[in-house]
Amino acid sequence: MRKGLPVIIAFFFIVLKTSAQPLFMTRHGQVSFFSKTPMENIDAVNNEVSSAFNQQTGELGFALLIKSFHFERALMEQHFNENYLESDQIPKATFKGKIADIRALSTGKDGSYPVVAEGDLTIHGVTQKVKIPGTVVIAGGLPRVTAKFQVSPKDYNIKIPSLVADKISSAIAVTVDCRYGKK
Repeated sequence: MRKGLPVIIAFFFIVLKTSAQPLFMTRHGQVSFFSKTPMENIDAVNNEVSSAFNQQTGELGFALLIKSFHFERALMEQHFNENYLESDQIPKATFKGKIADIRALSTGKDGSYPVVAEGDLTIHGVTQKVKIPGTVVIAGGLPRVTAKFQVSPKDYNIKIPSLVADKISSAIAVTVDCRYGKK
């Protein structure tokens, strides 16, 4: 993780060009995914997600190292990194975007706000325009961003060999949970 940290920090300062605006950050966000099939369930969690959020403008960025996903079984983790996500060649995934209607959030008032983030999701070196529904909860002046959405491996050129195709869902459920502190 240490090698990728300078790249991730630089990513946030480029993505979120904010000098005088309130910027919230975390380096301990969580992204998990779940694939359910009749043959096998696959579940992985990454607790080393870096994210920055500008509550005034709605700009939002996430970056994570693929190798930071951990599985219940070591062999699944190895196959995920070596055969599917090729994490040595393509080590990170990112989201760079903006919350579509930030007006209610920009007041900083405590509450729970349904939102849609629009932007570029890059996985396996492939970037797709996405709209992701989520929730921003403001408590004590600090935001927490959560989201649940589906990702299709074929949309990101992740090749699944036919031998194991029935063990991996065509739509992977992704869950995001980031609690932010002030920069």
